[in-house]
Amino acid sequence: MKKLLLVFGLVFSHLTFAQTAKEIIDKNIELSGGLTNWKLLNSVLLQGKVVLGIKDEYPIKIYQQRPNLTKTIITTGGKETAIEGFDGNKGYAMNYAANKLQEYPEYVPESFDNDFIDWENKGFEAKYLGKEKVGEIYCHKVELTKNVNKNMYYFDTKSFMLLKEVKKDETVIYSDYKKVGNLIMPFRIESSSSKKDGDYVMLFNKIDVNKVFPSNIFKF
Repeated sequence: MKKLLLVFGLVFSHLTFAQTAKEIIDKNIELSGGLTNWKLLNSVLLQGKVVLGIKDEYPIKIYQQRPNLTKTIITTGGKETAIEGFDGNKGYAMNYAANKLQEYPEYVPESFDNDFIDWENKGFEAKYLGKEKVGEIYCHKVELTKNVNKNMYYFDTKSFMLLKEVKKDETVIYSDYKKVGNLIMPFRIESSSSKKDGDYVMLFNKIDVNKVFPSNIFKF
């Protein structure tokens, strides 16, 4: 009987955690603008500055458009320079050793939406792992798994905004949330890795949504 109760207890516990993970993700989507508004989002232009190391600071523009088009431009010496992008066919990035933009055949573009928009349809499994602090803020910790890939998400227990994302090779901290149209977006993004060679902080002062970009804006 004890073994049977234990089995039922484990099954019930698993179902409860799975449901809780779904509820947390659903709450984040709802409070950040709602699923319909996120799906109506077709393009984003982020403008601000990127800070590299302690003193290196550059104006930055990031163009993004469904399904996976992207282009990042920084300004150095008064001149705008593309440093990375995907035009729908080719992925490219700056080769700093050669000081030129270079095509990368193995470039894998990121999806326009984050993983937890329609996570079930994308084949992810969600698991609730309890609460954990990010800085001084208690967060719900949710793990999304697909095949061998695991990403960890930390949602503020009060606002349900995403504060931290842990990927295989990168940790991203999100903060300074503000309303942009019908959506709520972070205006500060901080990325770090174990190698510390690509760490940065992006501080945005303007985010525009659903702008119509020139047809050649993403071209390599």
